[in-house]
Amino acid sequence: MKVAIGTDHGGFELKKEMINLLEEMNMEVVDVGCDCPDSVDYPDYGIPVAEMVANGQADRGILICGTGIGMSIAANKVKGIRCALVHDLFTAKVTREHNDTNVLAMGARVIGPGLALEIARTWLSAEFEGGRHATRIGKIAAYEADNR
Repeated sequence: MKVAIGTDHGGFELKKEMINLLEEMNMEVVDVGCDCPDSVDYPDYGIPVAEMVANGQADRGILICGTGIGMSIAANKVKGIRCALVHDLFTAKVTREHNDTNVLAMGARVIGPGLALEIARTWLSAEFEGGRHATRIGKIAAYEADNR
């Protein structure tokens, strides 16, 4: 699996640990940035990660900022992206199983690195269940196709 990862300054430190986890999980990692702890704008990293996932250059994306909110908003502006802001293991699992999310957003100032890594591991390991959930995702995709 190829995973694109992007952060702003709020997620810069956690990104290093996240990349280590992804590599331990034998994932191919594309680091979109940022590359320093200096203040940057989250859309400059969230949108490119989402675009990589939407156009098939990456299978999934992980975004980290201070709260995860900005990154999730930016990513969800990209057609075909279903980004979920997650801060616990249950929603990490269910957002894959029921919502077939393709981008994960987290807040480095909201959760610690240990939990963030477990969330990512859970999210990357969970599979979409399909069935009634596929019907619901189809309705979202149809709306998006008609309105973007």
